Amino acid sequence: MFKSRYGIILIYCLLSMVCFTLMRTVLYICSWNVIDHSLLNTLGIFGLGLVYDATFNVYVALFFGVFLFMIPNRILNSKAFRYITYLFFFGFLYFLYFSLTAEWFFWEEFKTRFNFIAVDYLVYRREVTDNMVESYPIPYILSGVFLVSIATFWMVKGFLRRSLLAKEGVLRRGVITLSIMALSLISYQAVGQSFRDARVNNYEKELCSNGQYQFVGAFRNNMLDYRPFYPLGPDPQISELAKKSVGKDPATGGLYDISRDIQADREERRLNVFIICVESLSADFLTRFGQKKNLTPFMDRWFKEGLFFTRFYATGTRTIRALEAITLSIPPTPGRSLVKRPDNANMYNLGKIFKDRSYDIAFLYGGRGYFDNMNAFYANNGFRVVDLYDFEDGEVLFQNAWGVSDGDLYRKAVKEANRAYGEGNPFFYFLMTTSNHRPYTYPEGRIDIPSKTNRAGAVKYTDWAIGNFLDQAREKPWFDNTLFVLVSDHTSHGRGRIDLPPENYRIPMWFYAPGFIEPGKVHTTASLIDLAPSVLALLNVPYTSKFFGQNILEEGQTNQRAFMANYLTVGYMQDDIIVELLPQKNVRVVQAADGSEISKDDKAAQSFIQKAISYYQLTAKYIEEATAEK
Repeated sequence: MFKSRYGIILIYCLLSMVCFTLMRTVLYICSWNVIDHSLLNTLGIFGLGLVYDATFNVYVALFFGVFLFMIPNRILNSKAFRYITYLFFFGFLYFLYFSLTAEWFFWEEFKTRFNFIAVDYLVYRREVTDNMVESYPIPYILSGVFLVSIATFWMVKGFLRRSLLAKEGVLRRGVITLSIMALSLISYQAVGQSFRDARVNNYEKELCSNGQYQFVGAFRNNMLDYRPFYPLGPDPQISELAKKSVGKDPATGGLYDISRDIQADREERRLNVFIICVESLSADFLTRFGQKKNLTPFMDRWFKEGLFFTRFYATGTRTIRALEAITLSIPPTPGRSLVKRPDNANMYNLGKIFKDRSYDIAFLYGGRGYFDNMNAFYANNGFRVVDLYDFEDGEVLFQNAWGVSDGDLYRKAVKEANRAYGEGNPFFYFLMTTSNHRPYTYPEGRIDIPSKTNRAGAVKYTDWAIGNFLDQAREKPWFDNTLFVLVSDHTSHGRGRIDLPPENYRIPMWFYAPGFIEPGKVHTTASLIDLAPSVLALLNVPYTSKFFGQNILEEGQTNQRAFMANYLTVGYMQDDIIVELLPQKNVRVVQAADGSEISKDDKAAQSFIQKAISYYQLTAKYIEEATAEK
């Protein structure tokens, strides 16, 4: 075969198959403690992985097979074409080794193969490139990849030369090319995500996968409509259940109409509101959730002075999922967040309710707000946007790849609050921080862990910055009339043992308003979509609600549930049972404690499945109608 021009493709495919298998072996060893490493399961992981590796290479072969078919022998055998091919082949080797190295670091961070996050990271080149340069020894990594590529090239150069000197007729080339095309068509029809998705253990699912194959798949599935791919129920029945779930009389309003009037039994409190959304603040960073390293000394003391929520969950694994849930009070959608979707302007949101009450509303972000479409989303939904480019000279004391330090952001927020107060306006400010993120750099001298040491240092600096912010705020005339809400966007954990492990979504939330809120704890199971209605209830705001969330401060709250998603899997958790809704209209029910599957015929499971479908089918309908109006 190496005497054929198609030997060039064969050489690359064999090399990549070896590399993919070695990568899978390394990741398998790293995941030893969280997978079933019996012989049968191991053969299944590596066997299915081989299928995905081969499928990816078939697609690669298709493109170059067609190209090689069209090249005449005289050009193929020429010296100029030979050296051009050498250069391109070396480039492919370099890209192969570089992508495998990148995949290793991606796994280290997210515990998953390449996915939609990797796709987004390509789009926002500046943040990602700066983050890599500040986090890793890039010159050494690139030099190492270059040397390995050179060594591999010299090993296969002779085989390449033999292939480039081959003489083949059009008929033989046509048969080989058509065979590759047929194999590609078979692969396209027969190989899909369903093979890997059948596994419950998420680590095993990712080990089966091929990173490059998954990367291409993420491009195809970055926005997925719910109705064609996910479980559905009869519209009248689902509408009735959805209305009941949000506390509306099913007999009122049209199909899927969840709008309802929220009444207040006391006088409205026109408090200023700060919602501080902290990057990657997992619940287990706090002492009260078991942390032994004293990473959050301020928050551990401070949380005792307000209302602390002990069973609160993020809706996703990305910041924009939190922004979507907090601002719109809506469950997560499959695929791309609403923040990044088109036609997402003028949606019913928390800011509008405050703006209608003459509040100064603003979204304050320490980074570049074009990242993940944040600026456009908030500006098009009535918020004044303040990001890195709005900081004036002298306001930025420290900056890294993602933006200014939390301390700088909080000082800017205090200035904005002073301005609004001076103009006689109450304010609602939504802050999104960046410091608790790789490369974990922050101003030196603030805490006892040097900058760029590890995540622990970033967490401790985050804690210091919050404490410093409260110290500044206490000195201001608006402090006594202000509600502070602190919550995380998501945890720092990657994927877990199952698609939606609840411990990887558990985050802290805390309300603080001295003189208005008595210290205490709320043990209601809830998620980020419940933040907005709970804040409004605390302020006794009457309004017409289209929110999917509920007031979790209500005494005797019985509808305790949480929503969570990773990308294509959307979930509903109640009574420590998780319903996972997946593409191809699949449903999986698992125990939150150990991930064991529960029969879908179980009576409790059936009830929870219907509730899950009602929420997500309602969400799909709501988004369809809201975006169609644009």
